[in-house]
Amino acid sequence: MLLAHDEAGTGDPVLLLHSGVADRRMWQPQWEPLAERFRAVRCDLRGWGDTPIPAERFSNGGDVIALLDHLDVERAAIVGSSFGGRVALEVAATYPDRVGRLVLLCPGFRGLEPTAAADAFDEREDALAEAGDIDGLVDHNVATWLGPEADTSARDLLREMQRHAFEVQLAADARPEQPELERVDVDPAQIGSPTVVVSGGRDMDHFQAIAAHLATTIPHARLIELDWAGHLPSMERPEETTGLIIDALIG
Repeated sequence: MLLAHDEAGTGDPVLLLHSGVADRRMWQPQWEPLAERFRAVRCDLRGWGDTPIPAERFSNGGDVIALLDHLDVERAAIVGSSFGGRVALEVAATYPDRVGRLVLLCPGFRGLEPTAAADAFDEREDALAEAGDIDGLVDHNVATWLGPEADTSARDLLREMQRHAFEVQLAADARPEQPELERVDVDPAQIGSPTVVVSGGRDMDHFQAIAAHLATTIPHARLIELDWAGHLPSMERPEETTGLIIDALIG
């Protein structure tokens, strides 16, 4: 199955992978500036945006590679936000020849034990999901993941994207046949791509710990700490984050 996607611009390919509370629309503030310098691609992973989640076995990394193959892209830089950062790491670990650079904005990673704050978030989310409270789920996620710098339009867009994802994924959960995601465990020490890891000073402590860990264990990585940022800096201070991404891609 081909991921829903957009493509614009010419030059070196750059693939944008969205967070788990959003879809490819989260990159709208970055889209035109990136397309002016690069061949920009943004996609919706399975279960988000315009990409469905059929009841079959799949891997997010395999889906990304299938998209790059469809676009005749041999090697791309990948910019990943949160969950998209985790997928970017999986692609770089599994298909190292296909990834030129990584820019990881408050990335996810399975290799660290969750903090008390992360456990509390998950417990509340599970309770709301079990109750079928989509409004509560949306409110819980928007309040947790968008930092104080985000304006009303960013909050409204995140609310819309998150609601759609929950509706799609809860509907899939109710089907008798379930999608089966292949688990990929990543050893950061095996990532060969030059990497920039971004950490938000107002993000959850679990993600701050992930960013610090990746920056010290990926061989060619450096850490950028944004004291103002929550979990989604590209939506909180879009112009500043766009500049950071471009600098990381050409640096």
